[in-house]
Amino acid sequence: MQSTYRKIAEAYDKLAEGYRELAGIEDEGGSEETEAAPVESDISIEDIRAVLAEKSQAGKRKEVKDLLLKYDSGRLSGVDEKDYPALLKDAEAL
Repeated sequence: MQSTYRKIAEAYDKLAEGYRELAGIEDEGGSEETEAAPVESDISIEDIRAVLAEKSQAGKRKEVKDLLLKYDSGRLSGVDEKDYPALLKDAEAL
């Protein structure tokens, strides 16, 4: 059974190597993840929710919905944290 897992792992390594080549990323050896550092933000989902609620109560419900659709499928909980600063800026501009 271990040899099967080893073969699967090797196949995934080859697949990952191929994707790195397509993306133009050089493999620096090892199986280290080449992931961008997460963006630290002081903006919380509650901050954005407060601004969106204010805009919604001011009669801009459609604009708020359109803004959420721009960043996700229309739900604040689905917005990626890295998009919080841009979403907040857009929300404040409404």
